[in-house]
Amino acid sequence: MDTKHRILDEALTLFANKGYANVYVSEIAEKVGIKAPSLYKHYKNKKAIFDAIIEEMDSRYKSQAGSFNLNGINPMNDFDLYTDISEDELVQIGTGLFMYFLHDDYTNRFRKILTIEQFSNGDFSKLFSSQYFDEPFSYQKILLGMLITSGSLKEGNIDAMTLQFYSPIYLLLTLCDREPSREGEALKLLKLHIRQFARIYKGK
Repeated sequence: MDTKHRILDEALTLFANKGYANVYVSEIAEKVGIKAPSLYKHYKNKKAIFDAIIEEMDSRYKSQAGSFNLNGINPMNDFDLYTDISEDELVQIGTGLFMYFLHDDYTNRFRKILTIEQFSNGDFSKLFSSQYFDEPFSYQKILLGMLITSGSLKEGNIDAMTLQFYSPIYLLLTLCDREPSREGEALKLLKLHIRQFARIYKGK
């Protein structure tokens, strides 16, 4: 791992353990084994480090989504995959992405930072909402709308359908964050949820 990525890795761990506000650049440099002036050659300040962490996390997510032949960001690019997807394939993608969000080291630590900071920092609160509600809700709402229009799903209130699909997934993710020993239980419930949603709304 090169110095730039070591800085991100150590900073991410410190932010997750102590909170963003309680970590200083000098502390990050010490963990990496360099002096603060050397760190500034790579990142101009703590915010630049955090922004680079977000970029790295986004890159890792795109790579994981790609392993399922998904764009993961633009629902229009993923529409064709879902038009005739089988129930088993839907479960496979759903559980695969769930396990990624649960176990990817970057994503896991990043979610912990936002959880810690959301009540004391308005910017982090907005970022948390964007990452774990606004963006996934918008993606799934658009995708469900296109699937309804194509006849792949039955008619329904798109906002309600999106909540019905996404809310249990996020709920199970936070359960596993708090109690990792319940992962097996969460996975069983997740699969049941995905299958039931598919059977309720499958069109044609």
